[in-house]
This record gives sequence, structure tokens and C-alpha cells, in this order.
Amino acid sequence: MSKPDFKKILPKRPENSHKGTFGHVLNIAGCYNYRGAAYLSSISTLKVGGGRVTLASEAAALQAAAANSPDIILFPIEKINKTFLDNFNVISIGCGLSQEINAIKVFKKVLKLLKDSEILVVIDADGLNILSKLKNIKLPKNTILTPHPKEMARLMNVSLENILFQSEFWVKLCSEKYNCTTVLKLHKTLIADCEGNFYENNTGNSALSHGGSGDVLCGMISGFLAQGLNAFESCCLAVYLHGVTAELASEELTEYSVLASDLINYIPQAIKKLT
Repeated sequence: MSKPDFKKILPKRPENSHKGTFGHVLNIAGCYNYRGAAYLSSISTLKVGGGRVTLASEAAALQAAAANSPDIILFPIEKINKTFLDNFNVISIGCGLSQEINAIKVFKKVLKLLKDSEILVVIDADGLNILSKLKNIKLPKNTILTPHPKEMARLMNVSLENILFQSEFWVKLCSEKYNCTTVLKLHKTLIADCEGNFYENNTGNSALSHGGSGDVLCGMISGFLAQGLNAFESCCLAVYLHGVTAELASEELTEYSVLASDLINYIPQAIKKLT
């Protein structure tokens, strides 16, 4: 895919629309120690055009999100049930979730409730680490995994060196193993799905090597899914624009000083380059 391709797949914004037109994402993220992850992965969904985002988390993370933005809907994580999940067309889970006992219980519960669902699912960060420890788990059929190399090594039960040496091989094999779309976050991020589609991204720089940048990407993918793009298109477009935000931010702030929270402010400029 190239810039002209991304211009074509960027979701349109019809004038005759409302918040429901652009989807509703449930973001299950954050804990006491990783409150920022909950905010970053929620607000980035809205910044790429998602209609609504609900954050399900612990009280501390919900309070932090509310303090940073009035645009995020809040929900206590312990109250998640099947009826509640059915309100969403996309569910993301894992950003800053932790790997504590309660987080593992929530992760297993959500996957069980979504077993036969058509809802699109994005699993990131701690969700991937929990997944790597589960045996004989079957993911919902519309699932996206977004590992960095160490998380990929855990998912595939191989060494980090193997992942780095044969990255394209492993991202494709991961998609086959889990019957999913996989985003392997590298200097040149690789995306593969179980239907044979493959993309290598060339945007971005070292500014993305800060904690929280992956949370922003997760939210961006979810936002495009909510607007009707398929899994592969959403991942490719989000990864491309995520890289452009880093390039734009670096022009003003330098690659040294761009934080994940800064990326949020450059999403509009990145999108503007495609409009």
C-alpha cells in the first residue's frame, strides 16, 4: 500500500451522520500503575474519527481518564457482562491492563463471552502476555494482535533472536496460528492476515520508542475498525498514520522529546495529509 491507497480507504465523513454512524469502541484497559495507557488508547480512537469510546477499567484509571478528557465514557470493569458487550462493534483489550489475577480473570471472561460474536477485537500489551500463557484458547474470528518483538516471541514460544531474524516469517505464522490479523511493531512494522495479505510500513522514526506509543496505535486501529474498515485496512492505515504523527511531531519537538501524549496532538495533521 502507498499514500494514494490510504487516501482511498480513509473513512468518509457523510454530512448526514451522528455519533452512532462512526461506531462505538469498548476499551478494556489500564490499572492503578498504568492509568496513562487507559487514556491514550481511548482518546486516540476518537482522534481518528471513532464516534464513541467507553473505557472499562479500575476506579483509579477511570478517574485519571476523566481528569484528562470529558470525551471518554467510563464504566467499571467488574460490571462487564454479555449484554453490555453487545453494545459495541469493536472491543480493544490489554493496554496497561496488568497481569494480575483480576486482569487475567477479566481477559478470560471477555474472550469467553465473545466466542461466537461478530464483534471486532484488538488485543494489545498485557492482553498479549496473558494470551501467551493460555492453552488451547480460541480467539474470536475477527481478532487483531499487535505485539512488539518480545510479545511475539512469547506468543510463538521462540527466542527474541528468532523473531528479529525472520520477522516476516513469524508475523505470517502468528496470523495462521491464531487465525487473526497480526501487527508486528518494528522499525518497519509488518502486518499480515490469515488470508495472505501482507504490508511493510515505512513511516515513523525513533520518536515512537517511548512508552505509550503502542497504546496510541491500538486506539487508532480500533477507531478505524469502528468506522467500517476491515481488519487489514484498519491496521495498515493506522500504522501508516501513526508513523506520520511521529515524523510531524519530531519536526517541532525532535525525536528525543516526542512523548506518546504528544502524538495525539499530531493525528489531525497526519490525517490532513491524506485529505
